[in-house]
Amino acid sequence: MSDLSSLICDRIRDVPDYPQPGVMFKDITPLLADSAVFTAVVDELAGAYDVDKIVGIEARGFILAAPVAYRARAGFVPIRKKGKLPSETLEESYDLEYGSATIEVHRDAFTEGDRVLIVDDVLATGGTAEATVELVRRAGAEVVGVAVLMELAFLKGRERLAGVDLRSLVIV
Repeated sequence: MSDLSSLICDRIRDVPDYPQPGVMFKDITPLLADSAVFTAVVDELAGAYDVDKIVGIEARGFILAAPVAYRARAGFVPIRKKGKLPSETLEESYDLEYGSATIEVHRDAFTEGDRVLIVDDVLATGGTAEATVELVRRAGAEVVGVAVLMELAFLKGRERLAGVDLRSLVIV
């Protein structure tokens, strides 16, 4: 395990049975509170790709994606839960490990041919990431990769992203 991976793992707290029984929630707030580790994570994610836009997935993905966009000198595009964006949207529904959801992006969020990196905190079943890839492509942009802080390998989310460059800073 790399030094950064060790630092990340040391600062992620497991919270059992949240948000519902049987789910082991990965709490990243201790990592976010450590300025040195948070900075190292942002720098690592920002330096991995040459892109025009960084997409952040609601809600914890925003926390990582916005500073990554700033560091990469790229635009930031939020992917939000249905009904949260004020202008015309594209939407995609998907299943996740404890239910289902619909996400949206503004229809005009991308310029044709924009190179886009999707950033999120955790890759679990891959449903959210897969739906986000679809939204970005339908909006006319090119997905150059998906970058996550942590991948929960036992949920096999990577399988839903076949053909997409996936970068996980930690795999558990």
